[in-house]
Amino acid sequence: MRTALITHEACFGHDMGEHHPERPQRLQAIGAALAAEEFKELVRIEAPEADDAAIERAHPRDYVQAIRHAAPKVGRVRLDADTVMSPGTLGAALRAAGGAIRAVDEVMSGRAVNAFVAARPPGHHAERATPMGFCFFNNVAIAARHAQKAHGVERVAIMDFDVHHGNGTQDIFWSDPTVLYCSTHEMPLYPGTGEESERGEFDQIVNAPLRAGDDGAVFREALSEVVLPRIRAFRPDIVLISAGFDAHWRDPLANLKLKAEDYAWATAKLIEAAEESAMGRIVSVLEGGYDLVALAESSTAHVRTLMGR
Repeated sequence: MRTALITHEACFGHDMGEHHPERPQRLQAIGAALAAEEFKELVRIEAPEADDAAIERAHPRDYVQAIRHAAPKVGRVRLDADTVMSPGTLGAALRAAGGAIRAVDEVMSGRAVNAFVAARPPGHHAERATPMGFCFFNNVAIAARHAQKAHGVERVAIMDFDVHHGNGTQDIFWSDPTVLYCSTHEMPLYPGTGEESERGEFDQIVNAPLRAGDDGAVFREALSEVVLPRIRAFRPDIVLISAGFDAHWRDPLANLKLKAEDYAWATAKLIEAAEESAMGRIVSVLEGGYDLVALAESSTAHVRTLMGR
């Protein structure tokens, strides 16, 4: 099973300030872990920059231009209480979106069966025209639209297991019957969305909220009983994953109790679902995960499973 790893050193240049949890060391931890001998067979690819046309499939042109114009040449610009642009942010954001696009190209062309995009900033909180929650461009939404427009994909399923609800992805696809968005997340927690009653215009939004203290057993039950049956029934042509690893018990920003083996289990189940209708095609895009030890352990468990190990 050929797995592509897509990243770029420009993603280290995004710096929201000292002590900010979404920091360059996150990618350093993942990169060091994936440098181990067991990962030597990964197809390693540099993420290109996304062009505006690709980004505008998920965001209005005025919004994309506003993000470009907000990018500082020196210092930092605060877009909200916890979303900050530095001189390296725009380049990193373009590589993160471009990496997700390249991953779709690799998988849809058959050059890889699946791919993991180790890039930052994350994207699933970015709504159609609002940056928030450390996010500027919604990478997984851009990838979904690229799969549809460039490769003729009819149905895309997105599974988001970040501990925070992907309000941005839900916002972008709320009225789109061709995209199934599924999320497990802690509630109540930022950003405050993700109730079971939020179902989308075509009943294609599937929220399975968890409560503080829930562990891997509860997470697995939510996937098995709520999410996976919906993905299988939808019969997607490709499965995208918003791979946030902040539901791990070590993470400082939330209160779930997952372990690395829970992410491996979830990955294996998503591979099984993708094999039923999508020829196993999976693109996984990094979202959250703020404890470096947990992030390294969880991301390697995820990638190891993608590789069929």
